[in-house]
Amino acid sequence: MPYLVPDRSARTQGARLRSRLAADTLLVMPGAHDGLAALQARRAGFEALYLSGAAMTASMGIPDLGMITLDEVAFFTRTLVRAADLPVLVDIDTGFGEALNVMHAVRTLEDAGAAAVQIEDQVLPKKCGHLNDKRLADPRDAAAKIAAAARARRDLVIVARTDAAASEGIDGALARARLYVEAGADAIFPEALTSAEMLAAFAAAMPDVPLLANMTEFGRTPALTAAELEAMGYRMAIWPVSSLRMAAKAQGRLYAALAAEGTTRGLVPEMLTRAELYDLIDLPAYEALDAAIVATVLPDDDR
Repeated sequence: MPYLVPDRSARTQGARLRSRLAADTLLVMPGAHDGLAALQARRAGFEALYLSGAAMTASMGIPDLGMITLDEVAFFTRTLVRAADLPVLVDIDTGFGEALNVMHAVRTLEDAGAAAVQIEDQVLPKKCGHLNDKRLADPRDAAAKIAAAARARRDLVIVARTDAAASEGIDGALARARLYVEAGADAIFPEALTSAEMLAAFAAAMPDVPLLANMTEFGRTPALTAAELEAMGYRMAIWPVSSLRMAAKAQGRLYAALAAEGTTRGLVPEMLTRAELYDLIDLPAYEALDAAIVATVLPDDDR
């Protein structure tokens, strides 16, 4: 059904995500960098999506240094939710400012359809969690932002990310995580843990709190399978930039071939066909809806 016809009986995306997190099984949340990727992820059977700040900024041609604005994040959020109608966890970096800014971001993104937001404990200019020289906020200041987010949300799930493992060790990261849960976080995202042993130890130390693992490629955290993370006790796992990396690599091959050969004929077998594209975006359903509403009306005196 096209998104133009709402399901007025549907629960909020936040309520849908909370219901799914109540299950004991791991929720795999692949990154989706645009609406088409969201549709492909849904077709593959995924139940929820992750909207990465790194993927958003890279798709705009800029680095992930906290430059993206709330309005831009809201646009990406609406695009994914509208396309796939799946719960989306949205990366909001450090919250676009202080407590009131965080509350405004929560209200804006929940209105845009977000099921959850992820807020981290760095200070600006923030960095990708797998780079060096990250600067952390005072834990009490970070907790105040979490508390502000909790006060502003309706059903939104709040995921608190801590980047403390690199500079404060696992004990420091755990201390921050516990503080953030007390402040109102629903789940914890321990970023850039550097071994399977660290991942397991973190999960063992917080058995009653939903934890998120980041399986980004080319990072500091080892690549584990969904089954391995579930066995450790993790409740969510993200592959945040994978879709963008694959798409960008394919686009690079396309442009290089076109520049060198003056044609795309050699790459046609790798392309989504017109029929496949129309099927993915459900063009027939939109056409049928349009035909059902925009019908020809004859004048009364036309006999």
